[in-house]
Amino acid sequence: MSQLDFQTTSARTYERALLLFPEIGQPIDTPEIEEFEALAAAAGCRVVARVRAPRHHADPGLLVGSGKAEELRELVLEHEAAVVLCNHRLSPIQERNLGKLLSVPVIDRTTLILDIFAQRARTHEGKLQVELAQLKHLATRLVRGWTHLERQRGGIGMRGPGETQLETDRRLLAGRIRQLRERLDRLEQHRARGRQARERGSLPLVALVGYTNAGKSTLFNALTSAEVTARDQLFATLDPTVRRIEMPRGGTLLASDTVGFIRDLPHELVAAFRATLEETLAASLVVQVVDASDGEHAEQSRVVDRVLADIGAADLPRLVVYNKIDRLDRSPRVEYGEDGVPARVWVSAASGEGLDLLLDAIGQCVGGGRIRKSVLLPAGLQKLRSRLHQIGAIRDERFEQDGSANMQLDLSRRDAHELGRMEGAAGTWIHQHLLN
Repeated sequence: MSQLDFQTTSARTYERALLLFPEIGQPIDTPEIEEFEALAAAAGCRVVARVRAPRHHADPGLLVGSGKAEELRELVLEHEAAVVLCNHRLSPIQERNLGKLLSVPVIDRTTLILDIFAQRARTHEGKLQVELAQLKHLATRLVRGWTHLERQRGGIGMRGPGETQLETDRRLLAGRIRQLRERLDRLEQHRARGRQARERGSLPLVALVGYTNAGKSTLFNALTSAEVTARDQLFATLDPTVRRIEMPRGGTLLASDTVGFIRDLPHELVAAFRATLEETLAASLVVQVVDASDGEHAEQSRVVDRVLADIGAADLPRLVVYNKIDRLDRSPRVEYGEDGVPARVWVSAASGEGLDLLLDAIGQCVGGGRIRKSVLLPAGLQKLRSRLHQIGAIRDERFEQDGSANMQLDLSRRDAHELGRMEGAAGTWIHQHLLN
């Protein structure tokens, strides 16, 4: 079996898994153990044993040291494990030595996450991005320690005289990586044209982001009536989806659902999915979905912050949504920042509690706040009155004898600016009475 085959099929082929938790320098906590077990389950593995391996410093050859490695070998035989999953990044040498000693594939955290992504990708672009990430990771695995790659393999029309298998693998990998990048660049150009079309249509974009399994897809489906896959497992959604939201008070915006983040997300994946994640940069508002029922949600939020900073989206306007309040017996509510704009909303996407509050909060954030005023609209501005009705801005209306209307208005500042572009007296009236 070539190293390429070894890396990309191992986690998918085998089921009985022994989990290895190296504790280099400090012990790991229970939530991290549970998260790695969830990753194993997401990859289709059945956990048969768990092993902690405390150590002050990583062993350069085996990561965990010879004594612990021998213990692992005995446990693999005892439990008939077909694969060892390591909750730590392995060097190529460590991976090779452990695999040789244990006589089963040894897969580190990075390779496991890449395998899950490979199983879950559905769109053409998603599959290309995952393959690119896998090959870039594999390129770091091609080391001279793999003796089967060292043979001299000449061949007419295939390799240069005396070229080693290692050099051939590197050349083929480089060619495939270059081809994937070119195809993804073309897809990114197509997506960029789509972004420009949305901007020309003046439809604001709301990007849902968050830690994996925080409930983004369930919330996305509830807000947009879409049918994006929503399951209680890590990385249920990989391929970004954009749908319309018709706001209760009138108006339309776009919402996008994105891949979930996770601690120690492989840099190969961040790089491969950068084009997709950068859709977030075009967002008028980033809606960060947090699993309020998870005791680790504070650390998970820090992970999301780091990924958003990595793609240059840290300074975008953000609304934090604390989801799954049905598990906490809490009531939905909105919390406002010092600027009077909604900052946090507590909801349950599964039960629908608080979704009306969330939509109103999104409208306020996207519109730069809301304008609530009592005004007298002159009888001659019927076109403006019609537009105000269209966007759902009129809460109450009473007519005077001269045809003017006393109105209670409630509209976003963004909508007010749009109305201010109307020609003539209508635009002037908006600026004088709503935007001054």
